[in-house]
Amino acid sequence: MSAYAEHSSGIVSVEKIDPEKAAALATGALHLADFDDPNINKEEAITGVLEDDSPYPEVRSAVANTDDMSIPVSTLRAWVMGFFWVIIIPGMNQFFFFRYPSVNITGMVAQLLSFPMGRLWAAVVPNVSVFGIRLNPGPFTIKEHVLITIMATVGWQSAYATDIVAVQRVFYGQTFNFSYQWMLVMSTQLIGFSLGGIMRRFLVLPPSMIWPTNLVTCALFNTLHAQKYAGIGNHGGISRERFFVYVFCSGCAWYFVPGYLFQALSYFTWVCWIAPDNVVVNQLFGYESGLGMSMITFDWAQITYVVNPLATPWWSEANVLVGFVAFFWILTPILYYTNTWYSKFLPIMSRTSYDNMGNTYNVTKILGTDGTLNVTAYEAYSPLFLSTTFAVSYGLSFASITATITHAILFFRKQIWAQSRRSIDEQPDIHARLMARYRQVPEWWYLIIFVIMFVFGVIVIEVWPTQFPVWGFILALLIAFFYIIPIGMIQAITNQQVGLNVITELIVGYAIPGRPLAMMLFKTWGYITMAQALQFAQDFKLGHYMKIPPRTMFFAQVSAAAIAGTVQLGVQAWMFTNIVDICSTTQRDGFVCPNTQVFGTASIIWGVIGPQRQFSPGQMYSGLLWFFLIGALCPFAAWLISLKWPNSIIRYINFPVIFTGTSYIPPATAVNYVPWTIVGFIFQYVIRRRHFSWWTKYNYVLAAGLDSGLAVSIILIFFCLQYPRNGSIGANNVAKWWGNNVFLDTADGKSMSYYTINGTFGPLAW
Repeated sequence: MSAYAEHSSGIVSVEKIDPEKAAALATGALHLADFDDPNINKEEAITGVLEDDSPYPEVRSAVANTDDMSIPVSTLRAWVMGFFWVIIIPGMNQFFFFRYPSVNITGMVAQLLSFPMGRLWAAVVPNVSVFGIRLNPGPFTIKEHVLITIMATVGWQSAYATDIVAVQRVFYGQTFNFSYQWMLVMSTQLIGFSLGGIMRRFLVLPPSMIWPTNLVTCALFNTLHAQKYAGIGNHGGISRERFFVYVFCSGCAWYFVPGYLFQALSYFTWVCWIAPDNVVVNQLFGYESGLGMSMITFDWAQITYVVNPLATPWWSEANVLVGFVAFFWILTPILYYTNTWYSKFLPIMSRTSYDNMGNTYNVTKILGTDGTLNVTAYEAYSPLFLSTTFAVSYGLSFASITATITHAILFFRKQIWAQSRRSIDEQPDIHARLMARYRQVPEWWYLIIFVIMFVFGVIVIEVWPTQFPVWGFILALLIAFFYIIPIGMIQAITNQQVGLNVITELIVGYAIPGRPLAMMLFKTWGYITMAQALQFAQDFKLGHYMKIPPRTMFFAQVSAAAIAGTVQLGVQAWMFTNIVDICSTTQRDGFVCPNTQVFGTASIIWGVIGPQRQFSPGQMYSGLLWFFLIGALCPFAAWLISLKWPNSIIRYINFPVIFTGTSYIPPATAVNYVPWTIVGFIFQYVIRRRHFSWWTKYNYVLAAGLDSGLAVSIILIFFCLQYPRNGSIGANNVAKWWGNNVFLDTADGKSMSYYTINGTFGPLAW
């Protein structure tokens, strides 16, 4: 073990004083959050204070409460490997982004592969200096590993703005030059970074902002580097390193079964197999287009699709379950079987929109030659219909927006005010005090990034014919800025993010109707700015936990974001220039651009048809607007009850999570929520309560092992069995056997509706 474990900053030596005095001292030193935090347990918090550690056992089990400032971090090796992944991963993901089936190479893959690469560099590269820079600074360190991984995760996903560029080409025949594309991508990515940096005092420094997903990542780092610290506990059994290897290998091997050989284990709709033609049974118990009352899957990819259940607090998962049951197992069947919104003519759950003949809505039929709405063609064709679950998901999005504001005002106002006046060395947390020893990033650095990116955005709007006013740009940024703190606090506590995608579409649809490009720009600057800010805040917290110098983090994140966005644009430009028939449904190599098609269709639905033809009073889905009021009132009711009974179950009820927890529906279905909740209950409630020492030592390592094994297995299956020979491997044997088709040969798999359509359905005029 390195000197990393030797530099502990202690409050008191508890071995030399009476236990009762120690407990009293700890209680006095215990600084709880300035709100009723459901994640805190006072006895567990006192244990953390006595050990000069985090008051949260989840954090103690995954993060060391020590730091060695002499550990190398900003080395040539770290920067070279970091930039290697910043080029390779975004480039490959952008290439496969336009293909179906596709694959995503996540930051966890870089985290895993960087470990042997770093060890190999340390063993092979000569220990010489070039221009005063050491090529081999010695053993590969955990801090170098963290820096590399953070750089890799900054841009592994396709930049949202690249979809705007693709939709302009495919749907509207617009090809603006590379300057427009580059400034658009940089602006949408780095404005979020600057806001995330400015908000770090609210979202990173407080110990109550635990960011649960980071704990899995920290556990994996500490396991790979064999770190020992007090938070692991004294549980016996095999080491965490060996446990990880067993889980990783088992998870990697197992996914070949539900992911390729026996896919019915993934969509384990066993009730539907018994009655494959019974529409009601399939609608209730199916996973493809049903409500998922079969409740079982053997596929970790399905279970962890939304977020890892082993990293999410059980009370948060219970809130998601309450929301799912209330709105998708109770409300949705009531709406569907009473034929509200003509729903019986459609599948009960679907991720697409329909016309009045039950076909996928053909947006090209209502477009004029200039890309705007042809009202005559629209009135001659069809109104737009949504499945019941799709419509309910819109209502829940409306509710989550108002619930978030009400919840923040009632429950978080004291915390926000306290943090606005508290510096880093005043934080009541061992990790913040350790980080206070490093040179901090001045806030004016982030402001400079913001100003430059804001200017880029104005240039994009004014120089090219975007039909988007600058005031719309400012309004989008104000929406993002307004929601960053409340949504960020909810995500940092619950592992659930409230999305702004629907509300930004709604606002721009009313404010700037009939302009699809303006709609896409408004949505991206309003929604992605907030999402990027929270992604960077999560990375800041990872660096905070792993004690990465803040200024090193700053340069790593900015450079990685800029390079990743540039690489993605370069790859995309090459693809559109060199791949024949790209984005055509008949493209022979599978480059059919599924995400671009969805994004483009949304631009027409919200930017061309507009919300006024769907949600305004008198329109079909106008009743969903009541969800705004419901969302605003529910947290207020919970707050009033908490004043009367502060220690009751009400302290665990979080209405923003109830409304937004199921926001992945669609494209997610019940298979991604019901088994997820079951697994969360087993590990985050039962095992955590009854076998706490086992949970402390292994829970986050188990989560990391399962996710890592899955990530590697997906890549192996794709590149070894699906991508070669244009997907023809196994087409005549594995793909055709019962275990890969039984779940598709049902009313659920065929997405059947309750009514059979003869001609058309719906209103006579619209």
